[in-house]
Amino acid sequence: MINKLEFLLALSRERHFGRAAEACGVTQPTLSAGLKQIEGELGVLLVQRGSRFQGFTPEGERVLEWARRLVADSRAMFQEVAAMKQGLAGHIKIAAIPTALPMVPLLTTPFRALYPKVNFTILSRTSVEVLGLLENLEIDAGLTYLDNEPLGRVTTVPLYDEHYRLLTAPNAALGDRERVTWAEVGQVPLCLLTPDMQNRRIIDRLLRAAGSVPSPTLESNSMIVLFAHVRTGQWASVMPAKLADALGLPDHVRSIPIISPDAAHTIGLVVPHREPMTPLTAALVHQAQVIAPTIPDDDVG
Repeated sequence: MINKLEFLLALSRERHFGRAAEACGVTQPTLSAGLKQIEGELGVLLVQRGSRFQGFTPEGERVLEWARRLVADSRAMFQEVAAMKQGLAGHIKIAAIPTALPMVPLLTTPFRALYPKVNFTILSRTSVEVLGLLENLEIDAGLTYLDNEPLGRVTTVPLYDEHYRLLTAPNAALGDRERVTWAEVGQVPLCLLTPDMQNRRIIDRLLRAAGSVPSPTLESNSMIVLFAHVRTGQWASVMPAKLADALGLPDHVRSIPIISPDAAHTIGLVVPHREPMTPLTAALVHQAQVIAPTIPDDDVG
């Protein structure tokens, strides 16, 4: 039955019968037969069918919730038994918001030193995507904001607070200042993340509260693209202080604290709220709790 429930989860992710079958490594007729078998055993229609996938019925949505629980418990059981036999091993998939990506090694490096049989996949995703991937069992953990937008049913470990800096050339507007206000930042042409990113929504809200209308001269969903432009000395941006420090600034770019207000949002680890946790997830949560006190606070000046 568990493999049939995996079919259901794959269909929820892919929203397409063919792609769901491919993700499960089976033919489309095999996937369709498995779904019909579940429907037959439960006596209800789960999937709205036509020439293509049209969604789940209300009963299907409810069964999907149970499928996530049962599949997660099954995976946890197999992982725990394997850990008892050979120690902690396996694969951890983490999705992180772009501003937190440079901080991921603070977690993965000491973890792998303790558990060398564990491998990682790190994905860059929006905060909304991180939560969706967690819910559908596509990742084991995420790094995202904890205190700005609803998280849903997850377990969290706060890691550090994100403070903001104006990155600009010394000879540019405000480039000679020791600190600037959000109202002043709102007068500078900026390159920023795209609006689907929570960091951008935070910055837009702070600029509007200071009386400015956000109108970036360049947008990207990649912090690397923004940082590459800033490094030329011809562009300005607002970035988290820890991100700027981690990427390294050339001499011709300054990182200036933004005050009035000194806004901060907490970044942390999120994992599915589930007991018992899988051994890998439990070990990751423990490692996050260990390193959190060692991450220094930003000096806002």
